[in-house]
Amino acid sequence: MIILGIETSCDETGIALFDTKRGLLGHTLFSQIEMHREYGGVVPELASRDHIRRIVPLISQALTKTDYTLTDIDAIAYTQGPGLAGALLVGASVGAALGFALNIPAIGVHHLEGHLLSPLLSTPAPQFPFIALLVSGGHTQLMRVDRVGQYQLLGETVDDAAGEAFDKTAKLLGLGYPGGAALSKLAEQGRPGRFKLPFPMRHSGDFNFSFSGLKTAVLTLIHQQPKDQQTYADIARAFQDSVTTVLIEKALAAVNESGLNQLVVAGGVGANRQLRHQLTEKANTSGITVYYPELEFCTDNGAMIALAGALRLEAAGFNKEAQKASTGSFTVRARWNLENITCTKV
Repeated sequence: MIILGIETSCDETGIALFDTKRGLLGHTLFSQIEMHREYGGVVPELASRDHIRRIVPLISQALTKTDYTLTDIDAIAYTQGPGLAGALLVGASVGAALGFALNIPAIGVHHLEGHLLSPLLSTPAPQFPFIALLVSGGHTQLMRVDRVGQYQLLGETVDDAAGEAFDKTAKLLGLGYPGGAALSKLAEQGRPGRFKLPFPMRHSGDFNFSFSGLKTAVLTLIHQQPKDQQTYADIARAFQDSVTTVLIEKALAAVNESGLNQLVVAGGVGANRQLRHQLTEKANTSGITVYYPELEFCTDNGAMIALAGALRLEAAGFNKEAQKASTGSFTVRARWNLENITCTKV
């Protein structure tokens, strides 16, 4: 079964082809970072218009790159939500229309489900069940993943997500957009231990997170210190140390409490080198195996949507002869709770 994946939830247009027998066949991606940098953040209307401009050429590029045609596709998976409503409408409308034109199914996929399952694109891949730490610009959650379509929320942020805190702190330090990657790079030049920042909710006794207060602590520290490059690097290091420590301790505690021995880390912050190094090191001493997606699949991409769509169709008992083709209708969900999503017959 060959799935065309379409991702347009925010500021990346991602297209991919996934074969349930051969794996990922190929993918294309266009990032809007340069366009939004001028404004210091994503402008929803500009994001939507750029998706319209890019999506058809990227689909053609992906097909050419993999030496497939539209008639080879068995089903289409598009991001239905959560995300920017206008951006989601672009991918959903194209996916539903293609499904109708080709007389094949077109299914909406939860964006976070794509992230949760993205490490399955790598080798070795985790086996169900496992605990997942989802850390991105919009979400910081710990989930128990028992199988495709069965997710239990263990804890989440009560305010800013980790990625959001990285971006906001980067702005306080005068770094450009997107700030998370720039802050991580600056932190590599920082000296550990010069500054001490709080570790929010480190000992809360649950698996929830909070990062807004940490951002405020950074702001206070900046006002008290000289404005030089090394000081800013040391502050960035202290901030990153605080975030990664809390993420690591809570993630490992969730795995230990679950009785499982596998942890998946997904989302944009999952590309952070310090987080990967320290988490893997501490997990190994506890007999826990950590799985990460490839760096190119940490941020939004079509490959994870194609994979999630393929797995959902398989779990629902996809039968090409008895398939329900797209009617051309579609909906998007700017807000959408992932927990307890179930697979239904197609």
